[in-house]
Amino acid sequence: MGDKSGQSALRTYKSLDEEGLLGSAELPKRPTGSLVMHSMAMFGREFCYAVEAAYVTPVLLSVGLPKSLYSMVWLLSPILGFLLQPVVGSASDHCRARWGRRRPYILTLGVMMLLGMAMYLNGDAIISALIADSRRKPIWAISITMIGVVLFDFAADFIDGPIKAYLFDVCTHRDKERGLHYHALFTGLGGALGYLLGAIDWAHLELGRLLGTEFQVMFFFSSLVLTLCFIIHLCSIPEAPLTDVAKDIPPQQAPQDLASSSDKMYEYGSIEEVKNGYVNQELVLQGGKAKNPAEQTQRTMTLRSLLRALRSMPPHYRCLCISHLIGWTAFLSNMLFFTDFMGQIVYHGDPYGAHNSTEFLIYQRGVEVGCWGLCINSMFSSLYSYFQKALVPCIGLKGLYFMGYLLFGLGTGFIGLFPSVYSTLVMCTLFGVMSSTLYTVPFNLIAVYHHEEQKQRALGGGPDSSSRGQGLDCAALTCMVQLAQILVGGGLGLLVNTAGSVVVVVITASAVALIGCCFVALFVRYMD
Repeated sequence: MGDKSGQSALRTYKSLDEEGLLGSAELPKRPTGSLVMHSMAMFGREFCYAVEAAYVTPVLLSVGLPKSLYSMVWLLSPILGFLLQPVVGSASDHCRARWGRRRPYILTLGVMMLLGMAMYLNGDAIISALIADSRRKPIWAISITMIGVVLFDFAADFIDGPIKAYLFDVCTHRDKERGLHYHALFTGLGGALGYLLGAIDWAHLELGRLLGTEFQVMFFFSSLVLTLCFIIHLCSIPEAPLTDVAKDIPPQQAPQDLASSSDKMYEYGSIEEVKNGYVNQELVLQGGKAKNPAEQTQRTMTLRSLLRALRSMPPHYRCLCISHLIGWTAFLSNMLFFTDFMGQIVYHGDPYGAHNSTEFLIYQRGVEVGCWGLCINSMFSSLYSYFQKALVPCIGLKGLYFMGYLLFGLGTGFIGLFPSVYSTLVMCTLFGVMSSTLYTVPFNLIAVYHHEEQKQRALGGGPDSSSRGQGLDCAALTCMVQLAQILVGGGLGLLVNTAGSVVVVVITASAVALIGCCFVALFVRYMD
């Protein structure tokens, strides 16, 4: 009897492999068009980010925001994101909406991005139309603009986690890497287009005169691009609702019994996989352990269980989060001060001079060239993302990760020690390598980790990670971006004031990136 059970269990595991749960070899390959459509969300998001980078400072200055409030504007959004990102990630893991787990959150955050842009690009015009009292106008204009900036940053930072989790949910393991490369490709293209449109002097063109100001022109383009991109993204690969997964699972059914009754169940993932009868192994095993799926969802959504799930992350997940934090700290340190570095150090301009002085005009010219450097960064990031697929078989994820940090560290160190116009613009290509690396390799590793865990659990020997889902892990990784923003926003300003020169920012970015090289080589776990 026992031998027969063992044979039955053995046949079950073999069946799981054949059904695509272990290697996903039998699941259909995602068409390139579907992955491109899925990547359009990253295009729209990065386009709007570029517009914000080009216009948010002029907008804040135009409404008269006091300098004492600048730090609050830049720090409030990442602080909120860092605290709430895992909560939303866990909530999306257990969302039981008929539209799927991730898409309701993506749609909500997309609407918040659109509302934030409307407030910070049109805040002054809105208040002028609604309030006649000239003494109250500046206060309301500053308030609306600040809320708009914080709301946009909050939603744009937040949305990356659900988008990545959505990709992981509806794609097989072999398609996740392709999808991440397309994400990075369209991220670079969106940023480049946003910077290019931001560099155009719309005030002297017919469209600028028609819409009023260049702020309204950029809102028109941003809202149009964001809306179209998110409609395409949300229609790319349909999700099956999570409520279908546990509908027919008996309370104490064993995992091997679940596999044998897959014809009565539905998979959370894509609609096509549901129709083909494939079962999502992670959810099957979770469902088999839960006495009541509703109670399990309720229990997982408590703050204590959320913190417990984060603490229970395996060490290699935590090391990946630390490496992501180091990378984004180095990258943001350089990028947030890059145009100022070009204006002050490379062009020797003076941002505090009189607005009609030669020094100030030289500084402005340096800032404009710096914007072109950011455009070069975005374009090369997109180009490098395309060639990453060819590099992975040669040097692997470890080689890609190490090379991205190393090239960025050497490039920023070079322009910090030998600043010149042409060498700095050339080094912007290395910034693109780092950008593409940060958008692809860590999430590729998350996908690999989850794939290994699924294979181990299917064979009965893996750790129990039922309290964690891909949404929570992606959110924890994305949290490192917000934490890096907090560190950069809170620390580098003090560092510049102490050193008296913005060069220290570039040197700091180089040093942090080189430290990151050692960390990703020694502590991050890779799998063949």
